[in-house]
Amino acid sequence: MRRHSVLFNRQLCWASSQNTRLRGIPTDAESWIFETASLTKRIKSSCDRGFGVTVLNQSWAKPFPDEARALHLARYQCALIREVELHCGARSVIMARTVMPLATLRGAQRHLSNLGARPLGEVIFSYPGLKRLRLDIVCVGSKEWCGDLAECKSIGEPIWGRRTVYSIVGRHLLVCEFFMPEAISMPSASMKAAFKVRIFSR
Repeated sequence: MRRHSVLFNRQLCWASSQNTRLRGIPTDAESWIFETASLTKRIKSSCDRGFGVTVLNQSWAKPFPDEARALHLARYQCALIREVELHCGARSVIMARTVMPLATLRGAQRHLSNLGARPLGEVIFSYPGLKRLRLDIVCVGSKEWCGDLAECKSIGEPIWGRRTVYSIVGRHLLVCEFFMPEAISMPSASMKAAFKVRIFSR
């Protein structure tokens, strides 16, 4: 059985975006965490050095236990796990992890298992029936990243991230996105002083 992740050593400690005690999110990070439109589109609008996606891992494996619970999967069930790096030129902008249950990849959505270097956001935001069901937030310390990755990307400061459960025609997938310093400092004409989270109920 493959390990859970090539990004992280262990399961992260996520907090619900509805947690009123959640504090300390920097304003620049907050604008990314609560972005309701496509992050891919936002990055492309600000990246003048060549946007790209590098697939770090795509394999069938058991999700972390809390990911399985978020997707209502049994503990023994595997899912397709895809981990990628979004970059602007040679600089990492976002590290992303997607967990896709087998049921989600059947029928019209089966092409989601064959994205290659195409960004997931570019695909799912084209679905008119896409719904956001849940949003969680995390701050990742340097020791939680896999050692080789932390060293290669020079991750020496806390990285903020978000975890979203989406529904596509009633089928769920989980998308985790972690905002590297290059993203936080990236200018964008679409940035606003405040962002409202839209959580859609089932």
